[in-house]
Amino acid sequence: MIAIIKYNAGNIRSVQNALNRLGYESMITDDKTEILNADKVIFPGVGEASSAMKYLKDKGLDDVIRSIEKPMLGICLGLQLMCDYSEEGDTKCLGIFNTQVKKFPPKEKVPHIGWNSFAEIKGELFQHIKPESDMYYVHSYYAEKNEQTIATCNYIEPFATAIQHNNFYATQFHPEKSADVGTQLLKNFLEL
Repeated sequence: MIAIIKYNAGNIRSVQNALNRLGYESMITDDKTEILNADKVIFPGVGEASSAMKYLKDKGLDDVIRSIEKPMLGICLGLQLMCDYSEEGDTKCLGIFNTQVKKFPPKEKVPHIGWNSFAEIKGELFQHIKPESDMYYVHSYYAEKNEQTIATCNYIEPFATAIQHNNFYATQFHPEKSADVGTQLLKNFLEL
């Protein structure tokens, strides 16, 4: 069973719908036992960092997420909350990824919305995916590149669009909204 973490964020149902299309059963839950017993965990989200972290802490899900030993995939806000710190709301985050989240400078249109390619891809999450493939983005904040970066994107600034540390994976883009390439990435994660 795949657990999709329920917390104070949007876009969770679209992830569940994408899993259904791939033939996988999932549950949306904030139950600690169900999350820890799941075969895979997905931590999606669209929202604001400080209120989302407050919800996670109030529910005790911050410690649960850090202790997950099965493959886990963060998406968009999920990636940002897995970093050390976010400028959004001056937020101390989960500290799984050794990087900070910053706001895009207003040199171009912010938020970054739409299709953009990625580069420097590596690792099993990107099997059967070509470099320079396009993925769908919606975000005003980005994770700085770091030693755990497994793919980069360039919009105003180069940033980490995918990160991995041990069993923890995360993408800034939305694979559930990224057509065939996003479907392949979700399939790769589900087959880890």
